[in-house]
Amino acid sequence: MKPSLAASFLAAAALLTVGLARTLGAQQQISNLDRGRAESMLQTVRDDVKKHYYDPSYHGIDLDARYTEYLDRIKQAKSLDAAFTTIAAYVDLLHDSHTYFIPPSRPARFDYGFRMQMIGDQAYIVEVRPGSDAATKLHSGDQILKLGRYDVNRQDYSSLSYFIYQLAPQGDIPLDLRDPAGKERQELVKTKFLVDKRMLNLTMFNGGMDIENLILQQEAAEHLLRQRSAEQDAAMIWKMPEFDLADAEVDRAMDKARKHPALILDLRGNPGGSVATLERMVGDVMDRDVTISSRVSRKPQKPQIARTRGKDAFSGKLIVLVDSRSASAAELFARTVQLEHRGIVVGDRTAGAVMESLFYPEQMGADVEIFYGVAITDANLIMADGKSLEGLGVTPDITVLPTGADLAAGLDPALAKAGELAGIKLDAVAAGKLFPFEWAPL
Repeated sequence: MKPSLAASFLAAAALLTVGLARTLGAQQQISNLDRGRAESMLQTVRDDVKKHYYDPSYHGIDLDARYTEYLDRIKQAKSLDAAFTTIAAYVDLLHDSHTYFIPPSRPARFDYGFRMQMIGDQAYIVEVRPGSDAATKLHSGDQILKLGRYDVNRQDYSSLSYFIYQLAPQGDIPLDLRDPAGKERQELVKTKFLVDKRMLNLTMFNGGMDIENLILQQEAAEHLLRQRSAEQDAAMIWKMPEFDLADAEVDRAMDKARKHPALILDLRGNPGGSVATLERMVGDVMDRDVTISSRVSRKPQKPQIARTRGKDAFSGKLIVLVDSRSASAAELFARTVQLEHRGIVVGDRTAGAVMESLFYPEQMGADVEIFYGVAITDANLIMADGKSLEGLGVTPDITVLPTGADLAAGLDPALAKAGELAGIKLDAVAAGKLFPFEWAPL
């Protein structure tokens, strides 16, 4: 689920293109065939949005009139990346975090070698991949002042991420940085590209190697998204990476939590996921049925209600950890806990990306098929206080933001604070080692 795009997306993308031009070299010229494909994609995306978007007035935007404008932009585009950016910008006219263009996949995977994150109103390097070019130049705790000529701020951060990770992967990344001691410097980080096989043999005639590789990749992805926990007498700490559990799996985790007076639920970095998992999670910490949200859609919708597990629900002290990457179902859970006065939310303000959407796959071509798609919001979610979290996020009851020095030292002050509230001995050093970050294999 992609975080919401800033209103200045086109300007941001254009500025990035200019700012990175020197390091990337000339962009590949768009062919007439690819331009025609991009024009067809724009038309299909427009039709899908008009048909499925939850608000039939499209927030007052004349999609047909703007379509003509953006079609002309594609006709003037100098590269395929620019054409895809134009389609994305057309969809972003709705300013909706869950409505966005998904371009065709690329023939090569890429890895920048570092992860960045908004902490409060500042961007930081939070992880660096060992053995990468970034590892020789960047350090956890470096504050990012600029990427190319682009200021990195919370308002436009999602535009930046969407642009460089989905629309136009960059060859080199120029960064203006400030280390925890306050010293500023510039670095140029080289991206690693890995070209995958264009065709896979899923029969056993090649010894099953392609099938085996696919299985290994799937297992690696599942391993990174596994549920992790740590138990002490006073509390259980549950690191939940996604809302993707069946009811029985949620119940088993909560049954473990019931053996302790407190539960720390770590939803930092959790992008959301299944509505059913969210409802079960809420029902597993409430002593009564709770309305999570009301759905606003083209058609009448039933409220989103979580049914309590009654005596089997966790009734102890509840602390919820969130950060700027906590989105969608993670935000809905945290806000429900606040509105029901059920627990304490600790950390950073969340993403503010809270809608329900469906993915509409599209394809074109005959001998060679091109797959792309668009995610479209089919319902806005209004919380029990009559407000939507979209674009606002959840403000924690207790804000705890790690500093650059904390990141550099591997400290986790937010989890340490949650531990204090739960009544367990957990300093920032030990908290930082509890759930170490794991890189996906290349």
